[in-house]
Amino acid sequence: MDKKKKILILALAFVVLIGGAYLLYAKLGKTNSPDLLAEQNSQNNNDSNSAEDRDKVLAPDFTVYDKNGDEVKLSDYNGKPIVINFWASWCGPCKMEMPDFQEKYTELKDSINFLMVNMTDGSRETVKSASEFIEEQGYDFPVFYDTESDAAITYGATALPTTFFIDAEGYAVAQASGAIDGDTLQRGIDMITKQ
Repeated sequence: MDKKKKILILALAFVVLIGGAYLLYAKLGKTNSPDLLAEQNSQNNNDSNSAEDRDKVLAPDFTVYDKNGDEVKLSDYNGKPIVINFWASWCGPCKMEMPDFQEKYTELKDSINFLMVNMTDGSRETVKSASEFIEEQGYDFPVFYDTESDAAITYGATALPTTFFIDAEGYAVAQASGAIDGDTLQRGIDMITKQ
């Protein structure tokens, strides 16, 4: 009987320890989580505007394809701010953030270009599977297919989802790795639309 009490006490202590660790993790995770949105030119420059301009990173061009297989270049969208999102239909975090992208696209499509770039590898993700997913969900934002990995390689998008924010002059202003919520998406949009 004494041995059973010790085992029960140890089990109870273990449960309390795990529960406490979970609560601590949950509390600290909310207040100390990293900011997913990182500025591309994070150097603070108090010099002249020309020094500030030297720190800007021009967004490199890439080629993707629309649903019909027609070639589309990032440079086709110059002149308005651009939000590029790399995603795949098998990616759970990508699916979680898509309603926010749809909402912002519906609200801002006349003033911002949204390019939802599907990581189309031809096996795990195909144009057909990605297109069916978009259609099933009722999304109407522009979807492009990176069938040759040009965009992914150019932007170093190795993790999904990844989002880039490019201003109207073609400069990469910020990027986010991982799923973002509507507030973070809006902060990125604010960064590329400020005058």
